[in-house]
Amino acid sequence: MSADPKTRKEALYESVKAAVLTLELPPGSDLDETALSEEFSLSRTPLREVFRNLAGEGYLDLRENRGARVSEMSHKTLRDFFLAAPMIYGAVMRLAAVNRTAAQIEALQSAQDDFRAALRSGSGTDRALANNRFHEVTGEMADNIYLLPSFQRLLIDHARISMTFYRPQDDDMARNVTEAAAQHDDVIAAIQARDEAACSQLAIDHWNLSRGQIELFVMPAGLDMPLGALPGARTA
Repeated sequence: MSADPKTRKEALYESVKAAVLTLELPPGSDLDETALSEEFSLSRTPLREVFRNLAGEGYLDLRENRGARVSEMSHKTLRDFFLAAPMIYGAVMRLAAVNRTAAQIEALQSAQDDFRAALRSGSGTDRALANNRFHEVTGEMADNIYLLPSFQRLLIDHARISMTFYRPQDDDMARNVTEAAAQHDDVIAAIQARDEAACSQLAIDHWNLSRGQIELFVMPAGLDMPLGALPGARTA
């Protein structure tokens, strides 16, 4: 491990972040601070500083006198996820088209190259992390201090849900991922052209592509109550 404390803190940050996104650290699990301190050669103060940063981004929950824990995924979390995802994705895409820089376009294309490489020869973990990075860049492009925290939390849970249900041997899922990669290319082109309308539609299309599979995971076959409906609520 590098002797530079900053480098060790960055390594810890990236390690915990990846472990949360890929479910190596499951929702609600406690972090072993002693083991992490030893692994990354960090004392308690810089370790907790990294944890605070991760908590601020939605990866961890910090509990007084009880240590750090991976953020939960409850029924309410999933319900809020489905309600907010289309709105947040759409707003981020539109703002990305307005505010993007040339350097960010290059970063987005690089993330897409990594995603396609993961589809060809990477693991499910590689795919999830590369896809997450692609969308992180769109959030950076949007450059909105109010929207970005919500978008970051959305990406965390989207990655975790996807890691839970994704099966590469499933033909429908494999086709969906291939189509998602093609949509990424369209997103890059629309953002580069500053085409807000196209970005808004692509956000909807991209969300709908994964929504069906997520709904099947959340609402198993045989339960025909529409996702988001309240038990006993009247329908028109």
